[in-house]
Amino acid sequence: MKKSVILIHFLFFSLAVVFSQQASLNSHLELPYITKNDVVVKHLGYTLSYNEKYEQANWVAYELTANETDKIVGRSNDFRPDTEVRTGSADNADYINSGYDRGHLAPAADMGWSAQAMQESFFYSNMSPQTPSFNRGIWKRLEEQVRQWAADNHAIYVVTGPVLKPNLPTIGHDKVAVPNHYYKVILDYTQPELKGIGFIMPNTSSTLSISNYAVSIDSVETVTGINFFPALPNELERNLEKSLCLECWSWNATPSHSSKSVRSTSGSVQCSGITKAGNRCKRMTKSNSGRCSQHENQ
Repeated sequence: MKKSVILIHFLFFSLAVVFSQQASLNSHLELPYITKNDVVVKHLGYTLSYNEKYEQANWVAYELTANETDKIVGRSNDFRPDTEVRTGSADNADYINSGYDRGHLAPAADMGWSAQAMQESFFYSNMSPQTPSFNRGIWKRLEEQVRQWAADNHAIYVVTGPVLKPNLPTIGHDKVAVPNHYYKVILDYTQPELKGIGFIMPNTSSTLSISNYAVSIDSVETVTGINFFPALPNELERNLEKSLCLECWSWNATPSHSSKSVRSTSGSVQCSGITKAGNRCKRMTKSNSGRCSQHENQ
């Protein structure tokens, strides 16, 4: 009898440990690997790593749940410096008459679940100079698609940022760098279909489908040097980040829980490989890996 009681207590303890570990894992899944040089600032709706040299974030990361896509507060439009950035963030004077939009990294529309989260989304630490045609065009379409994925998949983890590199043009008295490209990576960690996807987009207008800019998460890591989702179990991280499954995601901005899109009518997609110059390969491929023969092992 005593052995049975001990066994039951042991089983409950084991389950409690497993659930505790799972909760701990899920609470930090959105965060990239944090280096000793990262200046990390946590706000209610998102966490960011601020880069003083370029006066903007290396990345912003957050979980977006289906419930959080239900908007209860409107845009605040209260752009302001982030006082949590000790070295000082960019400010309004940097963007005035620059010709660039104050482009959100963590979108305001993703923060409509809380008045505080909405207000904090307008910190200049969450802004990056984007061409108007990009910010109000294909980038907006991608943001809308990501919100739909959150609604479709219960919850997703999102990391967004500019591709920062030396010798970028700058604007304003703080010399805010103007990126040539932006990235976004998404992780769906909800069973039964765990999946991940990345995007690299040029900071310019485009009439192409957002799926044309889809790449593996590994490809985004190659371009940015950032290690995404390090809290995942190693084997799962490797498998999710090296693959690109377009059919695993719905490609529209309306509810589509049961349907899945095809790659294209011809079965071909643009290669997700990255060239030596840091650009996405322009070749088309029918390979299940999403890469052409030259980049198959990238």
